[in-house]
Amino acid sequence: MKSKSLQRIVEVDVYAPENLLGNETVNLLLVNDGQDLSQMELEDHISTLYSKWKIEPVVVVGIKAGEERLLEYGVANRPDFKNRGSKADLYTHFVLAELLPFIEKQVGVVINGKKAFAGFSLGGLTAFDIAWNHGDVFDIAGVFSGSFWWRKKDLSDGYTEDDRILHEMIAESSSKQDLKFWLMTGTDDEKADRNQNFIIDSIDDTIDVIKELMKKGYKRPEDIFYYEMVGGKHDVPTWGKAFPKFLEWAFAK
Repeated sequence: MKSKSLQRIVEVDVYAPENLLGNETVNLLLVNDGQDLSQMELEDHISTLYSKWKIEPVVVVGIKAGEERLLEYGVANRPDFKNRGSKADLYTHFVLAELLPFIEKQVGVVINGKKAFAGFSLGGLTAFDIAWNHGDVFDIAGVFSGSFWWRKKDLSDGYTEDDRILHEMIAESSSKQDLKFWLMTGTDDEKADRNQNFIIDSIDDTIDVIKELMKKGYKRPEDIFYYEMVGGKHDVPTWGKAFPKFLEWAFAK
């Protein structure tokens, strides 16, 4: 599809449920870095979940990343210290003003259930940001190995944990959106350990997001599901293993 906001063609893969009778609850899941979904054998996973009556029908839309992924993904209007994410506001506008109406037209199915947004790594940070700031549109944010380290200052420039952009955004939000969160990390996601507490940064940063959410009044496990995969890495096979668990949690019958 052609995007005015992003001034480029955005490729999307749509996985729509078949044989609908017309009286079902149909959900929607948008996924950043949609180019990774085919490697995850998504169609097989979904048909298995359907055949076992585990999930309600869901239209999955994989949004393929473009060449400017590092500019379009991020936290809207809050670029990081390298000015990455400087087009995240345009990407948000694309999702809300162009992609959602396109899906309604193209799919020919009435989306009358939940709307979820998910992503991997930087795509996960972006999905969280868009869902958080548009709780009137989305019900669920799903983040796999999210880039919650996203920061205003480089580590060599006197960085402190207060420089993390997403954590600050949550803390500064005045209202509590009606959202649920599924956050996943792997124990082998990375090696970095900024504060030398023997816990890798990706786990630390995700736990700190959960703490910020709980300060806002969200509760575990009702609103927040945290999945720490033993041996999980920062890669597509890991996220592919976790994905069916997310689907079952988000769209359970």
